[in-house]
Amino acid sequence: ARLISRPEAVEKMKAAISARHDPNLVIAGRTSATAITGVPDCIDRCRAYEDAGVDMTFLVGVKSRSDLETIAAALQAPIILGGAPNEMLDRNYLSQLGVRIALQSHKPALAAMKAAYDTLRALREGQAADTLNDVADLELIRQLTRADHYDEAIHTHLEPPSKT
Repeated sequence: ARLISRPEAVEKMKAAISARHDPNLVIAGRTSATAITGVPDCIDRCRAYEDAGVDMTFLVGVKSRSDLETIAAALQAPIILGGAPNEMLDRNYLSQLGVRIALQSHKPALAAMKAAYDTLRALREGQAADTLNDVADLELIRQLTRADHYDEAIHTHLEPPSKT
């Protein structure tokens, strides 16, 4: 693996920042430098991203607490940590270092893919849809889709249908 040059990476950050129209959109400067070129280059890149105006730094490939501590001490912006070893995932520890998001691989997406595959396979093999196990019930669906929020917005902002 290799990294794009630091100047190119910084220009990409500046382009993203200048293209931002929604002030709530977070721009994160992502780098795998720790794993590819080492901690000093990672720090230099992240500082350059901060100077460019990113809201967060996104670190991929950090393998040890000492590396994370060194990097975090050198940065100002909050950190997104991508794919750290399990022994680094203590919430209090990460919070103290300025880590605001700690991604734990792609397991949720992979679990969803397997669930969809298993469900479709069961249906193809003739299982009746109403006998499937491990599916979301109405309460969970309403919670995940924020149905109460939308119901309230509809009631507040839309007129009831006319009876004509």
